[in-house]
Amino acid sequence: MEERISRAIMRGAMSDWLKLSNVDVIIVGAGPSGMTAAKYIAEKGFSTVVFEGRLSFGGIGGGGMLFHKIVVDESSIPILRDFNMRFDWDAEENLYVLDASELMAKLAAGAIDAGAKIIFGVNVEDVIYRENPLRIEGVVIQWSTVALSGLHVDPLFVKSRAVVDATGHDAEVLRIVAKKLPEIQLSIHGEKSAYSEISEKAVVERTGRILPGLYVAGMSTAALYGLPRMGPIFSSMLLSGKKVVEAILRDLKQNLE
Repeated sequence: MEERISRAIMRGAMSDWLKLSNVDVIIVGAGPSGMTAAKYIAEKGFSTVVFEGRLSFGGIGGGGMLFHKIVVDESSIPILRDFNMRFDWDAEENLYVLDASELMAKLAAGAIDAGAKIIFGVNVEDVIYRENPLRIEGVVIQWSTVALSGLHVDPLFVKSRAVVDATGHDAEVLRIVAKKLPEIQLSIHGEKSAYSEISEKAVVERTGRILPGLYVAGMSTAALYGLPRMGPIFSSMLLSGKKVVEAILRDLKQNLE
């Protein structure tokens, strides 16, 4: 029995990984913006994988200061409805309140049901690039446990037509590109202190393509452009995830013409 268990797991995993070696879209980070993007791009028929370094969905913790609630404003209600989420209106504050756990669970379920594959415990440690024109064509991946152990183990590669940095405050993929491809002259300014009203608008406005094949969404956008943080209001995270898909679809359509 034990060997059958192992064979079934290995056979299923290898079947998935063979398909994942070359996909349309790679999203790095399984937080709110990444999971939103995964649903909207996968349901358009594009093969999509989300790589998350941890062993769980992330980006919101347990809610604001471990209270189990987060808020959004009216702008993101259509997205909540797309994911079949429940929420309450706080009439005094003119904000909508929902459980942090429900947000992440239903974002994940929506992405998976749309056809996206989500892989935990995988770090992106580098990118694949090409020249003339300079573009990003995939990522270099390693198990998170290898990085944590300090061992030197050669990574593997995943090709793609689009890579989205949705890693949050650290903007991990963008920092790799800025360091290893200096000819791009990409500067990571780091996010500013809290100013929710400005940040909620600016993050969405600045979401999009950085260079061919590379896109930014969510708090990685704030880190890149030096925008303020906004705390446990997540309207811009959801809207940013949807907007980055619009940018990817425009580019993929142009490449097909």
